Amino acid sequence: MDNLWIALGLTIFAGMATGIGSILAFMTPRTNYRFLSFGTGFSAGVMLYVSFVEIFCEKGASALIGYYEEPLGHWVNAIAFFCGIGIIGLIDALIPHSENPHEVHKEKEFELLHGDGQEPVINSAHSKKLLRMGLFTALAIAIHNFPEGLATFLAALEDPTIGIPIAIAIALHNIPEGISVSIPIFYATGNRKKAFVYSFLSGLAEPIGAVIAYAALYYFVGGESGVIPSNIMGILFSAVAGIMVYISLDELLPTSRAYCKGHDSIIGLVLGMLIMALSLLLFK
Repeated sequence: MDNLWIALGLTIFAGMATGIGSILAFMTPRTNYRFLSFGTGFSAGVMLYVSFVEIFCEKGASALIGYYEEPLGHWVNAIAFFCGIGIIGLIDALIPHSENPHEVHKEKEFELLHGDGQEPVINSAHSKKLLRMGLFTALAIAIHNFPEGLATFLAALEDPTIGIPIAIAIALHNIPEGISVSIPIFYATGNRKKAFVYSFLSGLAEPIGAVIAYAALYYFVGGESGVIPSNIMGILFSAVAGIMVYISLDELLPTSRAYCKGHDSIIGLVLGMLIMALSLLLFK
């Protein structure tokens, strides 16, 4: 409980990065695709390394082996990991994607966002489709952000030194998602404020999801003391590791490759792993 407010603050920071993406779409004269490629690759490196090395093999395994002993603890750890992948995969399959939320937006799409102040000419026949696409993208991202928020929150609650790099990685991941929400809504409505609000709200699901999930765990399995049992925490950590691995492989790396020029993506990936490894070693 000592790290509760730190964990909540980091989760809010990570979720609100969708709003940063929307602001960048409106304010910057050009989109820095190489930065997005490097940044999302970096995020994938951080999340993959910390998921396998620290969360799955260290925290999840230690808690579950300590509670169930060997070899059952290893089995529960592995099952929880793949259950985490299954949960986020099911969410991904059930949420409709009329367009890919991580699609690369061409430079011409940004011209009216930060041009001479003129609003786009709204074609009613096309605007409904664009608005629907933007709203579905916002909904999909919001639902995806629930497990992401829980991952950030639990990691920071257990150890802020692990939670900080995860929050930064999730935030970098959320920036292009904010762009993906704001562009179609702006083109459908001609309203920058509305585009920003929907982008911002899609990220707000992250801290809300974390708080709801943790409150449910605290009151339903925390017992009279309110302390979540070590086996439940171990299962959650292993499931969170699975969720983060899925996000890295299904969302971050494809996004990074889509924006990529040269070896930007793999450089970001390796550097993310290296910095995460160094930070964990320095805090031992």
